[in-house]
Amino acid sequence: MTAQLHENIIINGKVSSMAFCPSLPKDDARISTLSDDDTLTEITQKQIHRLVLSTACWREYIGTWEIKSEKFYLVKLEGRFKLLTDHPILADWFTGVIRIPQGKLLHYVHMGFASVYEQELHLKIEAGIVTASKLLNNRDRDVNTIALGWQNLPSLENRFDGDDQL
Repeated sequence: MTAQLHENIIINGKVSSMAFCPSLPKDDARISTLSDDDTLTEITQKQIHRLVLSTACWREYIGTWEIKSEKFYLVKLEGRFKLLTDHPILADWFTGVIRIPQGKLLHYVHMGFASVYEQELHLKIEAGIVTASKLLNNRDRDVNTIALGWQNLPSLENRFDGDDQL
């Protein structure tokens, strides 16, 4: 499986990448699913990354999310889906741990979101509210990238060592 394009996340006003794909809400009137033709038009006219319709992006979209006042918001969608509102949507449907890589890439893994970076910020989110955080230092850590790759396929739950302790 191909390594996946990261989602975008804004924290403290700075845009970063997120090695995780939070789910989108089901049947939400604020989100539209575009047809194949409309998706291609969006990509061409808005100069969206063409890889959004490749094996590097199984989900066929790139989301931009934001942590603001300890709340997790969906602020933008590009590709197969489109937000129908100009206002951020509180991601109250989402509960889980998101992973935000920081620093240099230490180990590239050509599978899902398994590449390892110098540091990772893990944020535990419950119904759209940040409840805990942990900064991991991977510089001197022995990481099993094969196991991590299988745990972090886009269609699975995305699990990381220590998430249960958050």
